[in-house]
Parts: sequence; C-alpha cells; structure tokens
Amino acid sequence: MPTADRSQVGPHPASEASLPRRWAWAGLTAVLAGGLALRLWGVRQGLPYAFNADEADHFATHAVKMFETGSLNPHYFANPPAFTYVLHFLSALWFGGAGGVERTFKLHPQDLYTLGRVAAALLGTGALWLLYATGARLFGRGVGLLAAAIEAVAFLPVLYAHLALNDVPTLAPLTLSLLGTAGVLRRGGVRDHLIAGAGLGLACASKYTAGIVLLPLAAAIAARYLEDEPAAGRRALVGLLLAGAAALAAFLIANPYAVLDYRSFHSELIHQSSLSAESQGKLGAPKDGGLAYYLWTLTWGLGWVPALAALGGVVAIWRAHARVGWLLVPPVALFMIFMGLQGRYFGRWLLPIFPILCLLAAFFAVTMAASATRALRVFSGRLRPAGEGAHGAHARLPPHTGAVVTMGALIVALLVQGLIYSVHAGLVLSRADTRNLARAWMLDHIPAGARIVAEPVSPDEWAHRTIPGTSTARNPLQWQKYPSLLPRISPSGALQAPAHEVTIENYERTLAPALIGYYEAKGYCWVLTGSTQSGRAAADPGAVPLAVAYYRALAGQGQVVFSASPYASGHAAVPFNFDWSFDYYPLAYRRPGPQITIYRLHGSRCG
Repeated sequence: MPTADRSQVGPHPASEASLPRRWAWAGLTAVLAGGLALRLWGVRQGLPYAFNADEADHFATHAVKMFETGSLNPHYFANPPAFTYVLHFLSALWFGGAGGVERTFKLHPQDLYTLGRVAAALLGTGALWLLYATGARLFGRGVGLLAAAIEAVAFLPVLYAHLALNDVPTLAPLTLSLLGTAGVLRRGGVRDHLIAGAGLGLACASKYTAGIVLLPLAAAIAARYLEDEPAAGRRALVGLLLAGAAALAAFLIANPYAVLDYRSFHSELIHQSSLSAESQGKLGAPKDGGLAYYLWTLTWGLGWVPALAALGGVVAIWRAHARVGWLLVPPVALFMIFMGLQGRYFGRWLLPIFPILCLLAAFFAVTMAASATRALRVFSGRLRPAGEGAHGAHARLPPHTGAVVTMGALIVALLVQGLIYSVHAGLVLSRADTRNLARAWMLDHIPAGARIVAEPVSPDEWAHRTIPGTSTARNPLQWQKYPSLLPRISPSGALQAPAHEVTIENYERTLAPALIGYYEAKGYCWVLTGSTQSGRAAADPGAVPLAVAYYRALAGQGQVVFSASPYASGHAAVPFNFDWSFDYYPLAYRRPGPQITIYRLHGSRCG
C-alpha cells in the first residue's frame, strides 16, 4: 500500500506546539521517571494480604491456577485473560517455573502480588510513552509531551497502577492502537494499519470496554476513503482488511480460548454484560445516574482543569482540524453515554478514554498558549511608537517571554491537582493498613482460639495463623470466626436457623440488634467492625434499618478496646462511597483501610 502524502490530511492543527527534539526527549524522560515513581510508591500496600477483592480473586489467582491445572485455559472470562497471561508467564520467569510459582503463592503470596503490581505500573508507564508518540504524530511534540504529563499525574491511572488489576495495563495496548490510528490518518501506511489493529485486538483481550478504540480507527480509515484521489477507496479498503486481520490475530493470541472454549467464553461474557447493565443493587451505591457520576469522577480522577480543558478541546478541535476531531470526540461522547446507561458505575471504568481526554486537554492548552502569544505580539507592536524598531526602549512585552509565562501557567494548572493527590496517595499507601494494625493488636490481646466476630472487610487468610515456611491460607484459624455471611435474622429482626450463605453485598441485611445477645450466648465476645461495611448502612439507612439499629446497639453495649483510623488527626470521616472509601482520594486519609473498631462484649458467656 503506498504511503499517502501528509498534505492530504492537512498540517498539524497545532503547529505552534513544535518543540525541539532535545527538549521533548528531556521532558519525556522526566515525565516517564516521575510517572513510574508515582506508580511504584507504596506498591506493597496492604501486603501480605490483598485487601482489594478484585485483585485477590481475579488475575494473579487465575495465573497460578493455570499452573495447578496444567492448562492455559483460564476457565474464567468475566475479565479477558491477557493480563492474566502476562502474570502467568512473567511469574514463571521470575520464580523459576510452575513449581516456583506455586510454592511462592503458598508461602509468600505477597511476592506474587508485588510482581503483578510492578507489571501494572510498568505497563502504565509504557502507556505514557505511547501517548506522547500519539500526540506528537497528531499535533506535535509539545501536545504529546503535555498529554503524557497529564496522564502521568492524574489520580485514577496512578492509583490503579498500584494493584494487579487489568485497568491500567490495558492503557498500553489501547494507546498503541491510538498511535497506529494517528499514523493511518497522517500517512496511511501498511505498518500504521497493522499497529492500530494489533493494539485494538490486545486492548480488547485485556479489557472488553477498551474496544472503544475501534471508533478512532474506523474514523481514520473513513477519512482515507473519502480523500479526493482515484485509488483512495481501494487503499482504504485494503487498510481496513489489514487492520481487521491484525486485530483478530492479536485478540486470539492473547485470548485463544475465546475460540477453543467458546461456550464458556460466550456464557461469561453475557453474564458480565448483564451484571454491568443490572440496576445498581449495591447498598450505599449512588443513585443519581451513571452519567452524572462519571462527570463527577472526571473532576477528581482526571482533575478539574484537565477535564475542562478536554471540554475546550472538544470544541476547538473542529475549528483546527475536523478530521482529527472525528477521531477523538465521538469515542469520548459515546463511551460516556454507554457507560452512563449501565446499572453499575465505578470511577476506574472511565480509564479507557483517559488517553483521549489527555490529548484533547493538551491540544486545547497549547492552542490557548499559541493564541495568547499572537495576542501579545499584536499588543506589543501597538505599544511601540511609530518608527521605533522591535528592540526599542518601549518594547515592554517580549512575545517569547509571554508565551513561556502563559504556557507555564497552563502546565501548572493542568498538573497541580493530579500531582498533589497522587503524591498524597503514595504517602497513604506507604503506611500500614488499618486492618494489619488491628490484626497485630489482636495477636497481642485476644487469646488464640477465642471466638470473634469479624465483618467481611479482609480476606480469609487474615484470620489464619502465620507460621514461617507454611502456607497461611492452609493453616488453622488463629481465632474461631463467626460465619458472618450466614444470615440468622428474619425480616422482623428475630433469630432463626441459618439460611443459605449471602454475598458481601448483602451482609448488612443479615444484621439486627438481636445478634448481640446471640454473640454473647455463644461466647463470641470480640466484635470487629469496619467502616466499609457500616458505612453502607449509614449511606442508605432506610434500606437496612435493622443494621443501623445493630451498630447503635453494639456501640451502646460493647466496650471499645481498639480503634484504628485511616484519617489524619483532626479530619472528619469521609462519607461512604464506592470510590473514595477504597481509593483514599480525599486528603483526610493518612493510611489505607477502613475505620476499624473492636468491641468487647460482657454479657452472658462473655461476662
């Protein structure tokens, strides 16, 4: 396929963004180093326990299971398996094969989680380099560097690079596809189509919603098809076939059992889709609608100024270059609408469009700086008396100085919020988790074998004995735990025989004041509560009045013997939220984890 001349698709719409290569590379080095440092700071948070339920249940666990079963079939497709395969093969190299991985997971699971988190951080940092290259290809090196800097410090991509989850790793192939798409628009070469397609396939094999990058690729190919050239249509169709073939091949390489075990793949894909679309059933979840929630998320997950700049970029891009606008704007709008119409919504689900938002914000900032520079030139010229040269005594506003000052102010405004909160996240995550502090206290003050009630705020291994050289998960329990997920309360609040086990989402519906007397009668004298559970009841008291009464009765009848707060001294508790209660965005947080309170009961057998 011949390469089309760049003039056919127009010059860079932000030609003022030209930046000398030496400065661009120096700036990019600083961005990559800073971005990686933010992503690795506190990367061992919570360990040896994986307190994030998704991290504990999904990718690392399934990577190990493939060693145990001797098959590369993950037998799990609720999330696509590309990142699971990354962890599978990376852990085999790092720990010396299947035996080493299985032994590490049994004896030192924190090492496997650390490896997964570092892999996520490195892939997230690689995505920054790809974003720079994409911006440079579309707009110029200045825009590319600024877009990479915005994503480097933005809170959500920094925070979720600390977990062995697929959200941040997906940004690498997703941005690779955007880079190839930019090449399709600018040059239209074979390599550009192959890169765009391969990135698309790998992105979809990492996270299903990353398929949104299909829209920019389609727009670029359509722009090529509509060119006023005799062979434009044929070249565009060939490019479409190349990109499609590359996408399919990359997807199947990273997710081969989508075909080899199609029945399971299709079944779990449909199930996952139904879960996302169902009405928000989680107690304490917001009820204002997904679109409003995601617009709010942008104000802190990306930042107020970058979000508003991205909105400005949506408007400005059409005036500068409509073809690039068709690449970047419709995917953002359609993704927001689609995700907003789902029944469930969480801030990190917006990450697939963060690279595009960063590009739009950077483009707008550079465009504004260029406009300000032109205005300063005009204004400076008017200040000079007639007949006086450019270096006359009355030239008080050197245009280049004005441009530097304007661009510097815009850069600070775009980066300061993300940098502050990402640094704060590093400080918080580098400190001991409240659940680990509580466990250390319990080991010192609660006898082994004592009966305890512990809310489901930590994994099962947390209550097991830790013996050097043994598997904590397979060790006996340090304390006898009350089966919290077996409901003993009837709708009226009376005790009844235990029914089937419920999920963590329904735990609050198993609570009632009558349970406290039951605990005491059965000798469960120590009760541990966590604000990520009690906060759900407080957020929606009308839905679980018995749970609200239970916490009130527990506070009245129990003696507080230990408390671990995640908040800095003098800061009020953060109201429960499925983002802020788990990602510690507010500056009120000092350490990770929920507010932990341990009560000692004194009635009946606890007297």
